[in-house]
Amino acid sequence: MKISDGWKDYKIIATGDGMKLELWGDVCLLRPDPQVIWKSSFDLYSYPGIDAVYRRSSKGGGAWERRKSFPDEWNISYKDLTFKIKPMGFKHTGLFPEQAVNWDAMRAAIERQKLARPDKKIRVLNLFAYTGGASVACAKSGAEVTHVDAAKGMVERAGENARLSGINSGIRYIIDDCAKFVAREIRRGNFYDAIIMDPPSYGRGPGGEMWKIEDNLYDFVEQCSKVLVPDPLFVLINSYTTGLQPCVISNILKLTLKNFKGTVQAYEVGLPTEEGIPLPCGASGLFIGE
Repeated sequence: MKISDGWKDYKIIATGDGMKLELWGDVCLLRPDPQVIWKSSFDLYSYPGIDAVYRRSSKGGGAWERRKSFPDEWNISYKDLTFKIKPMGFKHTGLFPEQAVNWDAMRAAIERQKLARPDKKIRVLNLFAYTGGASVACAKSGAEVTHVDAAKGMVERAGENARLSGINSGIRYIIDDCAKFVAREIRRGNFYDAIIMDPPSYGRGPGGEMWKIEDNLYDFVEQCSKVLVPDPLFVLINSYTTGLQPCVISNILKLTLKNFKGTVQAYEVGLPTEEGIPLPCGASGLFIGE
């Protein structure tokens, strides 16, 4: 497991009984986490500093229950990046802090390339790009990023995050179905030095296109390999799908990228907790080109 332990504006105070108690800047949230199947060391709901609790509904979904007054949205920082946080439906806040470990790895690869070849433009394609954590990180290190997501609101939030991080150019925002966009890029003859993807378990595109990760991921990654330059910098696949183990992602990368020179590493991503145990938060596979 790779632990995102470089945060100063975010921490997990405690976990247990299906919940995690987090501090986002000065705001304390208690929300569900499916990985937390162990018992808590104390009643998390009784923690005195809680600002809001996410309550699940018996009809599906849920809502935030505010206990104290706090802003509807606020900013937190990670190193030289700044992101907007907003409690949203389905318990989300607009950011996955565990991904910082992947941001660091991608930025390091980009910066090594920029140092070795300062005149080379590094083009990164970020698919299922959500609110742009990875897009902002790569652009901050000098890459030209194409950010693709089917949800207009999330793409708009990505633009806000970029501006908060001092990035006013270098990111192209596309609202589209990712598979259709990649197919068009193949026809156009456009190529990228790196690809990032964080595909959902299930999903629908703007035109009703169905996505199921177990059925579609291999073919999609194989399709994406057609827009890579001959000597790609990296390819990152991240997944929160329960049961999609790091080895599965590693195998997909090794098989679909077998014609490219490089190495593959796969790992769980996680966050530290004040309890001294890591919280698992999904799996990633990273191809690094030679």
